Amino acid sequence: MEITDTYKTISKPAIGELFKDKNSKFYGYTFPVTNEEQVKENIAALKKEHYSARHCCYAYQIGINKTKYRANDDGEPNNSAGMPIYGQIQSFKVTNILIVVIRYYGGVKLGVGGLINAYRTGAQLALEASLIIEKTINTSFLLKFEYKNMSKVMRLLKENQVEITNQTLELNCLLEISVRKSNSSKILKLFNDFFGVEINEL
Repeated sequence: MEITDTYKTISKPAIGELFKDKNSKFYGYTFPVTNEEQVKENIAALKKEHYSARHCCYAYQIGINKTKYRANDDGEPNNSAGMPIYGQIQSFKVTNILIVVIRYYGGVKLGVGGLINAYRTGAQLALEASLIIEKTINTSFLLKFEYKNMSKVMRLLKENQVEITNQTLELNCLLEISVRKSNSSKILKLFNDFFGVEINEL
């Protein structure tokens, strides 16, 4: 069974093309986020910028293996805004993302079907304007060994293209390493079989 150890997200915030329907204007925004605090900050900043807009609807998804999501209609009829936006997150298969669609009301009601289409399109245009990147899911380990084993350990890490994220080199050497999830059991076995090196998952 192949382990999936990559996920898609966006590299930086983006603004989608303006979408108009019956004088209402819809502005879509995307933001990379990894926690709810960042979600709140981005929404607060947009509300300040678009203080005269009628609605600030959004959806976000955070997490890789276990995901957490929320969709908000901000005063629009139930499920006519937040869920269509969230549908685009699923459609583009991205995570760690916040999509906000700001609506300036144009005086003509769009009806639920019109709203669903407008918010979905606003989110889609924002995603199309975003740079979607693929990241690897990594496992972190701590290696502990005596200085005399340093060259052997370094050679193994280099041969297996393992990234060192932190190191303390004293009498006992401590190395924090980051390994792609699909490669982690191999690296764990490699160092477990290596006499004189202790390996623990962080």
